[in-house]
Amino acid sequence: MTVAAILAALFALLLIGVPVAFALGLLGLGMLGLGGFSPLMAPQAVLSTLDGFILLSVPLFLRMSNVLLRGGVGRDLFSAVQAWVGHWPGGLAVATVISCGLFAAISGSSVATAATIGTVAIPEMVARGYPRRFVYGLLAAGGTLGILIPPSIPMIVYGFVTEESVIALFLAGIGPGIALLVLFSGYAMVHSMLTGMGRSPRMPWPERWRTTARALPSLALAALVVAGIYSGAFTPTEAAAIGFAAAVLITAVVLRSLTWAGFRAAAMDSMATTVAILLIIAGAKVFGKAITLYRIPQELSAFISDVVATPALFVLLVGAILVVMGLVLEALSMVLIMTPVLVPAAMAMGFDPIWFGVVMVIMVEAALITPPVGLNLYVIQSVARSTLGDVARGALPFLLLMFLCVLLLYLFPDLALYIPFKL
Repeated sequence: MTVAAILAALFALLLIGVPVAFALGLLGLGMLGLGGFSPLMAPQAVLSTLDGFILLSVPLFLRMSNVLLRGGVGRDLFSAVQAWVGHWPGGLAVATVISCGLFAAISGSSVATAATIGTVAIPEMVARGYPRRFVYGLLAAGGTLGILIPPSIPMIVYGFVTEESVIALFLAGIGPGIALLVLFSGYAMVHSMLTGMGRSPRMPWPERWRTTARALPSLALAALVVAGIYSGAFTPTEAAAIGFAAAVLITAVVLRSLTWAGFRAAAMDSMATTVAILLIIAGAKVFGKAITLYRIPQELSAFISDVVATPALFVLLVGAILVVMGLVLEALSMVLIMTPVLVPAAMAMGFDPIWFGVVMVIMVEAALITPPVGLNLYVIQSVARSTLGDVARGALPFLLLMFLCVLLLYLFPDLALYIPFKL
């Protein structure tokens, strides 16, 4: 009954338009007061949360992402990939998916990936005769790879909340990220062949090498960040700082595509997003402190363990919960609210917390393309000047492919765990 009352109060606050950060903070503060706990716990919880070294990587990764966005790196990546695979069946769609994956590996942002690649790919694909809904859905889903393929801000937050290794989480996201790339590309090729979409002309070799040479510095940046983290040369926070500095060097000096005005805009966008994220983290920490004192995670964990008989049923239940939560909450809020509740139950069922973190991120990806709060839907709607309904309907097949990826993860856990623990 307590859980139902808390959820009802949270949804009521969100429905009347209270921002997520303040809804969580106010509800948590009210719970502390009603439970007879000291309200001083709220500022103490906020201070202990924001005073974390790992969270420094969030604004740095955001600045790197926005610098790359303003520097036109997505356009260069798309041109290079299109030059190599554009003549395949559905080659332009495959080039779009691969470009999303590559930009995800150097940005860590779903919204930046969708906006950057979408701006370039949507006009090109529509001009080539691809159905508009298919194009919109492909870009909305492809953008979600930004929070699965490392670096990933939701993974940083998940690792911060659970005190698990962020490096292990990053590495665990590589296998499922590649699996989603293959699933999206395979569907795009089959769809293109069934609908009779024509192939792009084969690019001459000089054009291939020219576009590849221009994209090479950005690919080197992705390799630097991932290899540096994997080898232990630097922490995720240090990787974010190095990545930001390298992004400025590449876009401003090597490619000469970043202007001073673009740099200022990137800094302002990063600042606004960072403030929003930290406010949500602060509010979620107060809320999390309250539900912990009420022993709600322990009670839910015990309830799930008693009711759910098999691990498969537990995964289905978690998927259903996260899909429903994704209808009203954005990605980061879902990670912050649901992680303290679901992780204890997952560990009680025998699931590895790193594996479970990857599953949660994929389900959060699904929330990014489900209305009415799916952020990527709004990004593509804005870029394409289309309707939300068209984008959502186009994203439906890719949503099913994400669920298929979760099934593959359940059947083959090493898809996520092999790289961080066995390679």
